[in-house]
Amino acid sequence: MIKRLVPAALALAVVGMTSCNNDSFKKTKEGLEYRIVTDKKEGKNLASGDMATVKLRMYYAEKNKKDTLLQDYVQMNGGQPIEIPVDVPVQFKSDWPVGLKMLSKGDSAVFRVSVDTLQKLYPGQLPPFMKKGGHVIYSVVVVSVKSEAEVKQAQEKAQQEMMQQSASQMAIDDKLMQDYFAANNLQPTKTGTGLYYIIEKEGTGNTAQKGQTVTVDYTGKLLNGKVFDSNVDPKFQHVEPLKVQVGGGQVIPGWEEGLMLLKKGSKAKLFIPSPLAYGSQARGEDLPANSVLVFDIDVKDIK
Repeated sequence: MIKRLVPAALALAVVGMTSCNNDSFKKTKEGLEYRIVTDKKEGKNLASGDMATVKLRMYYAEKNKKDTLLQDYVQMNGGQPIEIPVDVPVQFKSDWPVGLKMLSKGDSAVFRVSVDTLQKLYPGQLPPFMKKGGHVIYSVVVVSVKSEAEVKQAQEKAQQEMMQQSASQMAIDDKLMQDYFAANNLQPTKTGTGLYYIIEKEGTGNTAQKGQTVTVDYTGKLLNGKVFDSNVDPKFQHVEPLKVQVGGGQVIPGWEEGLMLLKKGSKAKLFIPSPLAYGSQARGEDLPANSVLVFDIDVKDIK
């Protein structure tokens, strides 16, 4: 994602370039100033839905002064161009991404936004070296383009691969849990998603529903018994009850499903396979990738 102009994040390096601060710019009907540097005429111009791989650099320019490099996104990306959607949101009608649709594969251009415009949008937020009459310059080189159809195809392929990996990992996790249940003489109930649970104490009233706030105490463990988080153990330094709005995406999928199985006053164990938890993402040394999680849940309230 392209970061907006955040003064505190600007890394400055003076470069010997003065070609961007002259007056050889044209203007679009939206008011964006631009200059096409290279026009390869290779294929169609970028369009809504396309994904562009670009070399992008941002400069600050004043008349009769060398331009100052503000951000080099190629350098930030390990020397590689970055991928951005052509429909990247704009803050105003003459914002630089509007100019992307003027380009095709192999083209390069510079787009210019006046400091005066930015000062109106971000009063008091620009760094002091940016003066009235100055400009922020965006240098763009289009390396390659994916059409909307190609983007959709790539997303579908990635989703299929993720689902296959998830299914494969789910089978591995289920075997680990089955072995754990046998070794500990447990007979939990399994849901259609692969979540296992044991209700140790039945609560009263109705089970939690989407949109309701559930207040719980909890302790999270790995299958080897190692505790990685708890709000009842002072060791973890957050002993206040946890409030979760069910269905709000505040917690992992295994919790979302598990909470809706419980009533006020319920105590339960949730056995959550990694695809319903943090998947292949490690969460520090105490929570390795593809970890099966075990949670002791005590429902204090449902509102």
